Amino acid sequence: MPAKKSSAPAIQSRILLVDDNANGLKARKMVLEELGYGIVTAANGTTAGALRAAEFDLVVTDYKMPRMDGLELIVNLRKIEPELLIILISGFVDSLGLDEENTRADA
Repeated sequence: MPAKKSSAPAIQSRILLVDDNANGLKARKMVLEELGYGIVTAANGTTAGALRAAEFDLVVTDYKMPRMDGLELIVNLRKIEPELLIILISGFVDSLGLDEENTRADA
């Protein structure tokens, strides 16, 4: 009998998702896992900052979170892993004038 083929794609990259919005975090995780990415989630910057940045290929972080916002998290991650790819997401990007230059995010 032939071996059963797995319908799940092979894991391509490890991504850390950081957001205090549990529903948004869960939705993004589900979509990315279906695409084959290995996903780790954190509900805030403090929790994310305690993880080993070198274990991830990409960090996607929300801007506005309690305890430690996305900008503080980016600063901390850049100290540890300067070349780590980081995406900052927020509904406040335009109104606050956030961009790659003033946030140190890659996008």
